[in-house]
Amino acid sequence: MTFDPVAYLEQPFGHLADLINAHAANQPGRVALDDGAESLTWAETAALVRRVAAQLQADGLKKGQAVSILGTTTIRYAIAYLGAIVAGGCAAPLTTSATPKQLANMMVDSGAMHLFVDSAKRAELFESGVDLPPLQHIMMDDAAEEQAPAMREWMAEEGVEPKDLEVGSKDPFNIIYSSGTTGTPKGIVHSRQMRWYQMAVGENSGYGQPGQVSLFSTPLYSNTTLGIFVATVAYGGTSILMRKFDCQRWLELAQENRATHTMLVPVQYQRLMDFDGFDDYDLSTFTHKYCTSAPFSAELKAEVIERMPGGLIEIYSMTEGGVVCILLAHAHPDKLHTVGIAWGGSEVITVDEDLNHLPSGEMGELVGRSQTMMSGYQNQPEKTEEASWYDDNGDRWQRMGDIGKVDEDGFITLMGRSKDMIISGGFNIYPRDLEEALMAHPDVADAAVVGIASKQWGETPVGFVVAEEGVSLDLEAVKATTNAELGKTQRLSELHLIKELPRSHIGKILKTELRNIADAEKLSL
Repeated sequence: MTFDPVAYLEQPFGHLADLINAHAANQPGRVALDDGAESLTWAETAALVRRVAAQLQADGLKKGQAVSILGTTTIRYAIAYLGAIVAGGCAAPLTTSATPKQLANMMVDSGAMHLFVDSAKRAELFESGVDLPPLQHIMMDDAAEEQAPAMREWMAEEGVEPKDLEVGSKDPFNIIYSSGTTGTPKGIVHSRQMRWYQMAVGENSGYGQPGQVSLFSTPLYSNTTLGIFVATVAYGGTSILMRKFDCQRWLELAQENRATHTMLVPVQYQRLMDFDGFDDYDLSTFTHKYCTSAPFSAELKAEVIERMPGGLIEIYSMTEGGVVCILLAHAHPDKLHTVGIAWGGSEVITVDEDLNHLPSGEMGELVGRSQTMMSGYQNQPEKTEEASWYDDNGDRWQRMGDIGKVDEDGFITLMGRSKDMIISGGFNIYPRDLEEALMAHPDVADAAVVGIASKQWGETPVGFVVAEEGVSLDLEAVKATTNAELGKTQRLSELHLIKELPRSHIGKILKTELRNIADAEKLSL
């Protein structure tokens, strides 16, 4: 009898290995992975994943033990990730933007004994002079080096099968390291049950369609990418992997591969909308476009809906889980200013500054619980507790760190990060309100607001703006126009021109860097 992956995913819990092998049997010749330089069918993918898993086990990998992965997004990266899971271990993809010291600390923190790495990142590690933990290095780009075999030479011989380990629902699936700018990023542990649930509900959010082709342009170390990637694998789709986002290349790949699904962050949508040749490409095969990780303006959502085929789905959550909201933007044009409604059994409430539960509809910090919550921070139980809120029954909820409110229809509007909230003269100021006012100016292409120290007010809001191309901004005029639209307690004290806002690889504005710029320019008022 033919193994039915969709029926299997309806079970309370299962294993990704079973799904990978089923796709290899059911559709051996269909392309599973393609990174532009290499392409693998499902039969080839499953065989390589099993060989990697078998060798990891032969090397002594224990159940639940981490496997570190560091490098550019390629097929080899994907095989290493999947191989770690199939071996019964835990994938620990490392952010390439971290410093060598941070990377070394993450390797130690994860407890890994293997590091899959490409030549560029390995050279960077050794040239830094940082003390590295004694991990077995495996070269993903097959450039074998001393004591670092090429991946294809290292893996088990053809036909060698991994042992079937009895992994449970609470065992770790992966550790995702947060993109912090200081210190060692926290390791966010996802259980196998969490990822299974995320895969199992995929059909309800647009995965699992016949002929699915997902185009990825964000890195595989990011949960932004992994959530959609793992679901695409689970349902037997094709994953097109980009090493780096480029508007023209993204459009070419979407057209050539007749892409049906994609995950993009807001800044990528903006760049596509601004690309001169955007309308010259055939994107008619798209059925679902996803967005997450950063604020997505209502104006940009409206433009994407108008100009790009297929539904637009905004996902609001965090790597730690907790609140999970979905906005079917194409179906709710009057709710584009929101991030949607609680989804998939997720629950959301608001709490005040003292963590008291607020009545429904009142603005406060969002806390939530769902079936996609993290198990906790790796080796940091105190940090797990700091990020938790407990109800009267003693049940744990995840603090989101966002200020928001829920309207009468259940749609959630975000006001800003609780850490970013500016308290000026005793009044709470939410940077997002000011940023939206700045973005309404026709000559402003991008904007961010931070709070800086003020002798008179305690804190005061300072804005940073990027000018539209070819425009010479009159900053005083922009500030005056913006302040005229704001309440008296919200008004900007200073406005500064910046060439480009500092952002992470997944498009989040790095406000710590903006505050550092403010400090360097002695903008304290």
